[in-house]
Amino acid sequence: MRVDEFDYSLPPSLIAQYPATQRGGSRLMVLHRGRGTIDHRRFGDILAYLDSGDLLVMNNTRVLPARLIGKKESGGKCEILLIPSWNGNKGKWNALIKGSSRVKPGTRIQFGDDLYGEVKEVKDGRAEISFSSPGEVMEAIQRVGHVPLPPYIRRPDEPMDRDRYQTIFAERDGSIASPTAGLHFTRELFESLRNKGLNLTFITLHIGVGTFAPVKVEEVEDHRMEEEWIEISEQTAKEIEVTKQRGRRVIAVGTTTTKALESFSDLEGRVKPGRKVSSLFIHPPYDFRVVDGLITNFHLPRSTLLMLVSAFTGKDLLMKAYEEAIEKGYRFYSYGDAMLIL
Repeated sequence: MRVDEFDYSLPPSLIAQYPATQRGGSRLMVLHRGRGTIDHRRFGDILAYLDSGDLLVMNNTRVLPARLIGKKESGGKCEILLIPSWNGNKGKWNALIKGSSRVKPGTRIQFGDDLYGEVKEVKDGRAEISFSSPGEVMEAIQRVGHVPLPPYIRRPDEPMDRDRYQTIFAERDGSIASPTAGLHFTRELFESLRNKGLNLTFITLHIGVGTFAPVKVEEVEDHRMEEEWIEISEQTAKEIEVTKQRGRRVIAVGTTTTKALESFSDLEGRVKPGRKVSSLFIHPPYDFRVVDGLITNFHLPRSTLLMLVSAFTGKDLLMKAYEEAIEKGYRFYSYGDAMLIL
């Protein structure tokens, strides 16, 4: 299948530069795969489409302030994006460096007042950096780091992004991008979901630099995904099993949750608890073993996320939905509107 089959034209004015005024205030497009129809609602209306006994599975990863801006000893500016390690950093981090060709091993960089980095190795646009601080390195990174907003948000990060680019259920540090489908949920909606008899559970998938990586090949099957770290608890695996046994639906909140559940499922659709890295690339055709419904945002043209959603929805229906979303002025990408696919 050719990558250009997943292309579409989007007016730049529809790329959301800021979140909705209030969390949960976005629009919601509902796709019914069985009958090929589309509804236009508000995100708070999602309750009308979910049933008692359904299970919502969410990604509780937490976004690190992974964008660091510092000065080299020479006085030149240096900007880096940290790449979290799945095996513990032990004082060293991998990073993407802007203008890495001008950074050599031995380069020292100061970030803020009390965080220092020394470049140990540079290869293929990535660097290994050793950090030091009078206090805890992670505490210093939390203080001086910037929210790693995606490149299509063409503004500097602001204080409100520390809250709004994080889900309300984020718990485990490790991502350099937000699981954006979860950004629409509020504590009030959580309460309403539980009052209706829905169950909520969590997995962890730490989103890495691959989320920004463009697909550079012509054929979808030739693309290779970067590994991402996933953990699914025994409790979550059991809740999924019970939901399936009762004939209820497992609704994945986001493409990262979808990837996690499908990565941990066996041929019969049973989810096994554990932790591992996964480079699973879901694209058409794909037989979903666990996920019955999907909540997601609107994704970039030619992206692996769009391909995953196409595999779940059907490419023709999804591209029709995107055309309709553009006509009706939906807001796209990380801070944009949402889609529920059933």
